[in-house]
Amino acid sequence: MPRGTPQGRRYRTEGRRGVVKAERSVHGGAAAGVAGVAGTAGATGAAGGGHGAARAVLWLLAAVLAVRQTAAVLGQPPGQRLTDLETWIGPAGVLHVPGSLYDTGKFTGTPFAGLVLRPLASSAQESLGIAWTLGTLLLVVALGLVVARRALPGELSGRTRLLAAPVAISLLMLSLPVRNSFSLGQTSIIPVLLVVLGCFAVRGERASGVLIGLGAALQPAVLLFTPLLWLTGRKKAAVTSAGGFAALTALAWAALPGDSWAYWVHHVAGAGLGQRADSLANQSLHGALLRAGLEGPLEVVLFIALATAVAVLGVRRAVRYARDGQLLLAVAVTGCVAVAVSPTAWQHQLLWVLLALVGRVGVRAGDRLVWPAVVILVMTLPGTMMLPNMAALAQLRDNVPLLAALAAACVVPFLARTSPHFDRPVPTTYAHPVPARWSRIPLAPFWKRLASRPNLLLELLAIRVCYALYSHIRLAATGGRETAEAHGRQIHGIERALGIDIEHWVNHAVARTGWAEGFFNFYYTSFHFVVPLTILALLYVWRPADYRWARSSLGFATVLALVGFWFYPLAPPRLMPGLGFIDTVHGPQDLTNPEYGALTALTNQYAAMPSLHFGWSLWCGVVVVVLAPKLWMKLLGLLHPLFTVCAIVATANHWVLDAVGGAAVVGAGFGLTYLLAGPRRLLPKAVGHTDPFPRSRRAEDDAVRDDDAVRDGAAVRDDTAVRADGAVRDGAVPAAGAARE
Repeated sequence: MPRGTPQGRRYRTEGRRGVVKAERSVHGGAAAGVAGVAGTAGATGAAGGGHGAARAVLWLLAAVLAVRQTAAVLGQPPGQRLTDLETWIGPAGVLHVPGSLYDTGKFTGTPFAGLVLRPLASSAQESLGIAWTLGTLLLVVALGLVVARRALPGELSGRTRLLAAPVAISLLMLSLPVRNSFSLGQTSIIPVLLVVLGCFAVRGERASGVLIGLGAALQPAVLLFTPLLWLTGRKKAAVTSAGGFAALTALAWAALPGDSWAYWVHHVAGAGLGQRADSLANQSLHGALLRAGLEGPLEVVLFIALATAVAVLGVRRAVRYARDGQLLLAVAVTGCVAVAVSPTAWQHQLLWVLLALVGRVGVRAGDRLVWPAVVILVMTLPGTMMLPNMAALAQLRDNVPLLAALAAACVVPFLARTSPHFDRPVPTTYAHPVPARWSRIPLAPFWKRLASRPNLLLELLAIRVCYALYSHIRLAATGGRETAEAHGRQIHGIERALGIDIEHWVNHAVARTGWAEGFFNFYYTSFHFVVPLTILALLYVWRPADYRWARSSLGFATVLALVGFWFYPLAPPRLMPGLGFIDTVHGPQDLTNPEYGALTALTNQYAAMPSLHFGWSLWCGVVVVVLAPKLWMKLLGLLHPLFTVCAIVATANHWVLDAVGGAAVVGAGFGLTYLLAGPRRLLPKAVGHTDPFPRSRRAEDDAVRDDDAVRDGAAVRDDTAVRADGAVRDGAVPAAGAARE
């Protein structure tokens, strides 16, 4: 529609206002998170005069990430960096071969991209690699600036925009698509930037259409933005984008007819180029179907049917969000549709999914972080860290980015601006701990205590990702065999001096008793994860407030244990040469092999001090003793750490002092939770479902007395306020009479 018409002005104004409102939510999406962080920093700076410091810290973080990524690429040997870029430069590059661009199958761009890149092929390989990396860095910075300062315009202050920009750039730098583009030397950031510029930066529909048409000529899936423009009333931009794509493609046909035929016809719009279409790098519906075992005409028909359904549903949703004023969300949804329906969607082309952060999901304030957290985790971590390595979850784990794109395009119920919860989500109710013995506790009063249970999806993701990080750090903290064995001899000497070196006697006694060896081997390998997860699940359902307390304590204990693994690698008794221990679980070990075969590939053999086998079991026992109402339940809970300490010593997997270390980190975990968050019990008393761990009579009496004290204090305050109001009124009446006289 003409730019000067009232309808066109109203559409653009409402759209930009909608984006502003969407991004200003404290718990909104990507740009909403950017605006929320920036707004918080701005408010803090305004209150305490630290606005300049907050901005400097955020920009410093963005700069560190940018320098780190650039150094990681340029620090690689020439043959291992910018591997896709080297397919068309150098003496053997495809752009130097007299035949077709696609004879080698390595060049995956459109013929127009080859036409644009061909002049660069004459550059020196080293200088072009440096210039390409720095150019990619500038593109990422430009994209972050446009999203933060153009997609969040108008009602946001300039201060907030300045703070939002480094947050947006940092998120981009951390994302897998951007990191992949850096390492491979790809151009996939350019189409995204062109679309964002066309929608938010340039003036006039023709200029917008030209930029989007140029992006479609570089990446044909961008052509899906043409129906979005048409259906939202920007018909001139839609026609210009389609015409620009056709003109640039025709230009490539005229200049490179053979290459154009090979790309568009022989390779079906590039579907057969690059890696195998069924590789994990292809996160499209076509790639997922091939990985599922489908092939031939059946796979083609099913792919076309699914792609059509996704395109229709996704574009309709994008049109609805654009008309609702959420333009950035409409762009993100359309880009996610393009990812899903393309024959090939490589990892460096998935940047659209990150933009889907702008959508708001959930009517409760506590749920607003779930969708941004999911998107950030999907876009920054590999699928193996998101889901466990189980055969039943293989298809989900291999297609995590695709599932996120499909969810954003077709499934996730983003809130409309007309929703009463769009700007005002249901607030979170916070609880307060009972008074501690020391007035300075809690040391972290900003740590909000909740009586309600947290979002299950976010909790599961957090547990899975934290465990994956724990496994990586634990595996990396090897320290070396010599150091670990030296520490082992040190621990053994201390135990002998203390008279507690019972490991050898217990180990051989159990090894000579068949039933005892079988029992302790089974107990050692079976209950390490099952019991803690079961207790956490029960607490989540029935005691959500205690769940947060228990989970935080376990998390602190695990982090402290990682410190021990890193700074004090220790060989367990079964891996100590010359001491005669028997490995009852894994069988005889070749102590002359410092890698210990496949066993070391599974876990760090020297992460023994402290023993988390015993530490986690002790955590379970403490939680049961604290929360269980019956004596027999408490005693039953104590059996688990008792059996565990016997198992780790009997199987020669730990020293006795390892168990002491495990107890120390668990105690420190509970202590840190108490110091930072306050006592476990909360006021007022939470009311919930039937409790499988009801409070004892004494605990109930204590809670009643605490509640009565709170009510008595509130009554005293109310009575004081009433007397004060009466005094004010008594003084006001004579004053009013005097005024009338």
